[in-house]
Amino acid sequence: MTAGSARRGWVTDTAVILDPTGLHARPAVRLARLAKRFAAEIEVRAQADPGWVDAKSPSAVMKLRAGHRTVLDIRAQGEDARPAVAALRALVATNFTAEAAGRLV
Repeated sequence: MTAGSARRGWVTDTAVILDPTGLHARPAVRLARLAKRFAAEIEVRAQADPGWVDAKSPSAVMKLRAGHRTVLDIRAQGEDARPAVAALRALVATNFTAEAAGRLV
């Protein structure tokens, strides 16, 4: 996908939640804080759930109730959509570690 087409469509990827307790409050806040660093519109969903939520809202992310080993779909659209999706995927893949979040942006 070219940079121009990224503005018109969604950039997507997936990540698996590794935390044994799932996507609880602390990881949801870390994900939302990272998402807020990007201008792109960013949404996530638990793969089994049809509803997308705003990744920049910690409460919306927590309401996904995504458990251990749940596949999380990530999508973004806008100028920095590609790096936003890559950063969020990496955060989930590193089990939401604060150190990883700091290196991603």
